[in-house]
Amino acid sequence: MKFLDLGLDEPLLRGELDAAYARVMDSGWVILGPEVEAFESEFAAYCGAQHCAGVGNGLDAMVLALRAAGVGAGDEVIVPSHTFAATWVAVASVGATIRPVEVDPSTYTLDPAAVAAAIGPRTRVILPVSLYGHPADMGRIMALADRHGLFVLEDAAQGHGSEFQARRAGSIAHATAFSFYPTKNLGAIGDAGAVVCNDAALDAKVRMLRNYGARTKYEHEVVGYNSRLDELQAAFLRVQLKRLDSSTEARRALARTYSASLAGAPVVTPSEASWARHVYHLYVVRSPRRDDLRSHLQSRQVETLIHYPTPCHLQPAFATLGYGPGSFPIAEQLAQDVLSLPLRPALGADAIDHVVEAVSRFV
Repeated sequence: MKFLDLGLDEPLLRGELDAAYARVMDSGWVILGPEVEAFESEFAAYCGAQHCAGVGNGLDAMVLALRAAGVGAGDEVIVPSHTFAATWVAVASVGATIRPVEVDPSTYTLDPAAVAAAIGPRTRVILPVSLYGHPADMGRIMALADRHGLFVLEDAAQGHGSEFQARRAGSIAHATAFSFYPTKNLGAIGDAGAVVCNDAALDAKVRMLRNYGARTKYEHEVVGYNSRLDELQAAFLRVQLKRLDSSTEARRALARTYSASLAGAPVVTPSEASWARHVYHLYVVRSPRRDDLRSHLQSRQVETLIHYPTPCHLQPAFATLGYGPGSFPIAEQLAQDVLSLPLRPALGADAIDHVVEAVSRFV
């Protein structure tokens, strides 16, 4: 069983995508045209936010949001110890100092108590991640930010439609960065991203930065980037956005089936906080014998992935930060234990039964 199948050959979806392609080809617009404007409006409304600026990818979304907030050298950004490397790369890319703190071992998201202990005189930003589709405790994080005058940028690359106390990602933090990489819950057919916020001035800065630092053609106010959501990907995303709620409910239903069926199996299943709506970008179990379990499942034709096998603080790219083994024990333990099982909206009951049976037979 394959871990991933984008399902692009589904007849109804393929027809809508083909129509979107034709619409763009017929329009004559390829960059920053009506499809981008329409998607930005539709996705902002979906998130319950006022503004959305489409950019080239999820990493650019974080970098541009940080730059728009004036974050740079001398500033410190608090990040989770357990996350995809892009979260840390974004901070390094603007010249700020990465300040890792541990995650909550049950939700795998930024621990507000650890954040509170890490805030210092150079802290400018808290950067929580909606990891695997579970939001961080945004209430406590925003309260800390308000108390200390900090900027909160949420990395919701895996959290499209996730909720904290019935408020969607994109409507809570000062800015939220999304990735629309093809494997995401809301995916393009190529790279794409967006910055969502409720701050008109911040949105305007992101829009200027994404377009070579210019608000008006050939008038460059700052050194910017070329990071623009193109018309074709925006058109494809508009098709996928209409399906996001139904696909999310399918993911949640499959996750419930997994968790109920794996109750007696030799793995720890994901948890969902009472204040959260988990959108299950990934269904991640834990096992102290993860590698053996993975081999066992592979022998039964169940493909799995590890998100993520090496903690950020032990990656060569961040060696200059000076962290070694033992610096972040929760992140290191998760890196040894986590295993992502197949989960996608089109996965049938027979497929789930097959995975459950294979996991349950692991001794």
